[in-house]
Amino acid sequence: MSSAVEAAIDAAKADGRAAFIGYLPAGFPDFDTSLEAAVALAENGADVIELGPPYSDPVMDGPIIQEATNAALAAGFRTPDLFRLVRAITERVSAPVLVMSYWNLVVQYGVDRYADDLAAAGGAGLITPDITPDAATEWIAASDRAGLDRVFLAAPTSTDARIDLIRDASRGFVYTVSTMGITGERTELDRAARTLVARLRDRGVARACVGIGISTPEQVASVAEYADGAIVGTALVRALRDGGVAGLSALARDLAAGARRSR
Repeated sequence: MSSAVEAAIDAAKADGRAAFIGYLPAGFPDFDTSLEAAVALAENGADVIELGPPYSDPVMDGPIIQEATNAALAAGFRTPDLFRLVRAITERVSAPVLVMSYWNLVVQYGVDRYADDLAAAGGAGLITPDITPDAATEWIAASDRAGLDRVFLAAPTSTDARIDLIRDASRGFVYTVSTMGITGERTELDRAARTLVARLRDRGVARACVGIGISTPEQVASVAEYADGAIVGTALVRALRDGGVAGLSALARDLAAGARRSR
């Protein structure tokens, strides 16, 4: 049986397009606006919502996302607020909500408690950028018990053996890192992403979604030629920061149109 995230990606494919996955920092610029932004993202074409709880040492995040998460932290946003936010979003939209969290936040809260509270809030699962499947035994057990997806990252440097490990441990999709380095917009996506998706397909990965550096409808359309989904973060955060929920909504519509263009 497919998870909610898998069903959303498969529904997009059946509709002749790639899935559009949109990232937003949880609690930015404040709780209520964060909620409205996530709802607007789903209402303007996002198939899956990705929420990033603020963290004091966001090693993978570029400056725009760091700025936003620092603001959320300074405003007092904490892990219990994340579950309140997920619940409020899932009560209003049907798009599944994945949390992209640094592992230390999960450990501090308690792995089993985190899984239970995320599932109770209606969350779909976790993207874990800084933990690998071989180090995630506790999370794999907790997510199996709670029925949550686990999205691990594959990079251009991943060996075939590592890809096999990621394939077997992941549920939902494999997060395909388009380029090495931190998140942010790039004028040209690395060819490495296309090559990596081909490798994932060869190793039997059913759903591969590409993230890191995707910021324009044209880049989404390019990713849609070969991957199952395109993940956009920094551009959406900038749109929310500079243009509020209306600005975010306009960009989301354009990005969603890009996901349809090249399929």
